[in-house]
Amino acid sequence: MVFPFMNMLSYWVYLLAVIILLASFFVPGGPTGAGWTLYPPQAILAGTPGASWGILLMLISLVVFIVAFTMGGLNYVTTVLQARCEGMTLMRMPLSVWGIFTATVLGLLAFPALLVSGIMMTLDSVLGTSFFMPAILEAGEQTEYGGGSPVLFQHLFWFFGHPEVYIVALPAFGLVSDILACHARKNIFGYRQMVWAIVAIGGLSFIVWAHHMYVSGMNPYFGFFFATTTLIIAVPTAIKVYNWVLTLYEGDIHLRVPMLFCIGFIFTFIHGGLTGLFLGNVVVDLPLSDTYFVVGHFHMVMGVSPVLVVFAAIYHWYPKISGRMYNETLGKWHFWLTFLGTYSIYLPMHYLGILGLPRRYFAYGDTAFIPESAQSLNVGITYAALLVAVVQILFFINIIYSTFRGKKADGNPWGATSLEWQTEHTPARHGNWGHDLPKVYRWAYDYSVPGEATDFIPQNEPPAGHSAGFDPEHPHDGPHHA
Repeated sequence: MVFPFMNMLSYWVYLLAVIILLASFFVPGGPTGAGWTLYPPQAILAGTPGASWGILLMLISLVVFIVAFTMGGLNYVTTVLQARCEGMTLMRMPLSVWGIFTATVLGLLAFPALLVSGIMMTLDSVLGTSFFMPAILEAGEQTEYGGGSPVLFQHLFWFFGHPEVYIVALPAFGLVSDILACHARKNIFGYRQMVWAIVAIGGLSFIVWAHHMYVSGMNPYFGFFFATTTLIIAVPTAIKVYNWVLTLYEGDIHLRVPMLFCIGFIFTFIHGGLTGLFLGNVVVDLPLSDTYFVVGHFHMVMGVSPVLVVFAAIYHWYPKISGRMYNETLGKWHFWLTFLGTYSIYLPMHYLGILGLPRRYFAYGDTAFIPESAQSLNVGITYAALLVAVVQILFFINIIYSTFRGKKADGNPWGATSLEWQTEHTPARHGNWGHDLPKVYRWAYDYSVPGEATDFIPQNEPPAGHSAGFDPEHPHDGPHHA
């Protein structure tokens, strides 16, 4: 990192934000009951749990967290742009770095909207200003608020909120690309397309936010605009999915645990993405809004898919981090039970949403349009959720046991090409490379290059004695074996 002290400081400030948030459980009134969206006027009216201290600590925690993110984000961006090793051009970077870099830029641009809305709502709560609070009755009494706009808060929140989806997703996209290429022994298909798709998704994510607000009473012309941009952002996302599938096509696929989790991610992400196309359409979204269809879609995209990638990445880099191999059998049990279990949770929710079952209700009572089968599905979903929670114990057992008793791993057990696998020591020691930084001669995806003795060429391998592989810096020079 270019600014190691700032990197450390960002962590401690982040920890402070967590402590402030947890403190809300111990103040009078308890934590806020306004949900994760914190919509006013509900969030700060007395009828809501935690409407005084709870919401205040939540908002302060958000502000402190954004300060921490800004310090860390500037560090990431500066490091990627200014501190790459010799030969590591932007078009030779692994896609995981591209994903993290672009997501960090999105955060630096999107979090200020949340910061401003948090400060404004704090002033509404503490000083009685009316940024978001209209004239309103509270317990039959006229409040002193007047002239504020709750919809303004929604615009600020979702201007942050939809880029936040891609702040989570883009690093996952990059990690999947690197893991798929490694375990399929094949270079990533369409590297330059993948880079520009990441950048395009990042840019477009700032002009789709109001598809979360179709039921807020906005002008229908706005609805048409945001429905159109929502469909447009699906194009670069689909390009990435096509390229992942084409990377697998005719590859020498090794179905190890990291590869299984990545393939599972492709399934869940396609499923969640397709249901997103329904919700992006105004006419379809109106009856489905605030039903379990939205819960199923959101969790397939933002809950299940990134978590599967996190597991894939942990299993993939675990040998380098720990110097030990994990238990492959336990890992596969962990994958299959998690993958099938999460589908058992969220697939039925789409059906419940089409029935019209509303979310955020803990009891439905006698509702004529909801059949008895909906309750049976809810019970089944509960069992599936408990199963998935219990199954995660297998993961912790595997990781903890393997750390002490696992088979010793060599420095590069998967035959990966990127720099982190080429360090002299495993686990890598402080500084990774010591005083002599590596020099990069090629991109991170030289797998199965024709005419080579091995099926991978590390990025820091000098070109002498090797075939001329594809170089994204000069795509028209040399063979393109993508």
